[in-house]
Amino acid sequence: MTRKVIVLGETRDGELRNVSFEGIAAARTIAEGGQVTAVLLGESVSQLAPTVIQYGADRAVVVEDSQLAGYTPDGFSQALLAVLEQEKPDAIIFGHTALGKDLSAKIASKLGSGLISDVVAIEVAGGNIVFTRPIYSGKAFEKKIITDGIIVASIRPNNISPLEKNAARSGEVSSISVDIKDLRTIVKEVAKKAVKGVDLSEAKVIIAGGRGVKSEEGFKPLQELAEVLGGAVGASRGACDAEYCDYSLQIGQTGKVVTPDLYIACGISGAIQHLAGMSNSKVVVAINKDPEANIFKVADYGIVGDLFEVVPMLTEEFKSLLVKA
Repeated sequence: MTRKVIVLGETRDGELRNVSFEGIAAARTIAEGGQVTAVLLGESVSQLAPTVIQYGADRAVVVEDSQLAGYTPDGFSQALLAVLEQEKPDAIIFGHTALGKDLSAKIASKLGSGLISDVVAIEVAGGNIVFTRPIYSGKAFEKKIITDGIIVASIRPNNISPLEKNAARSGEVSSISVDIKDLRTIVKEVAKKAVKGVDLSEAKVIIAGGRGVKSEEGFKPLQELAEVLGGAVGASRGACDAEYCDYSLQIGQTGKVVTPDLYIACGISGAIQHLAGMSNSKVVVAINKDPEANIFKVADYGIVGDLFEVVPMLTEEFKSLLVKA
């Protein structure tokens, strides 16, 4: 059964986020040979349309308006609903990001549809699209299908591989005008923290520190290792509470949920709240002085030792391997 699928292309600082390309790959599975359309909302996003097509979308629909310069639930929902009214899709895919979590629920409610959130895998079985999502803080997984109405789902970043970019691929790009009005929220100014390097939620490699780093200074060896591996630095809530780093780095049940290819936990004991945010990482390496630390129970590889000795050794070893490569 072929389907018409809409994917919301999410942008940040004028660039498409990687989860947008993962969403297109997910949409191709759901479409089963049908049409995949990427939707771009913003003040100036038309130049990004060729990119979503190169990553597998058949078409791109652009809505540009000065009131879409910054995300607001009212503005983006009005714009997207206007596109949905025109396109009449069978399914809509969002990234399970801060924006996607908020907007997908609002759109599903407006459409009177069910919402399957935080999807980590999609398959076709018996004529149904089966979505897999974690439950109980990642301790188990459930499979769900939508039996009636439009499929609305959000996918967790770093779980569905994007299609290979094809620069020669072309497709139709169209734009529509939407009368956006009665906004209850207006973005006057955005104050951003200066964050260097890779976006934590989309990083393929994460070096995370816990209370064992002992101080703000203790994060420097982790940052050096992250730079060598092209990764991001994260933290446990304990490290954030101790003011060793900013809460924007927090990983866990009350922080960010991440699924990198490689997660190196340094001086993290492994409280259940932290494990809920990283236990689905593809490979977990734990470094801790306590051989009984709970983090070793979920680790693929464990190093019992002082992180201030082990991490610099790893950094130098990776440097030498990368030079040889």
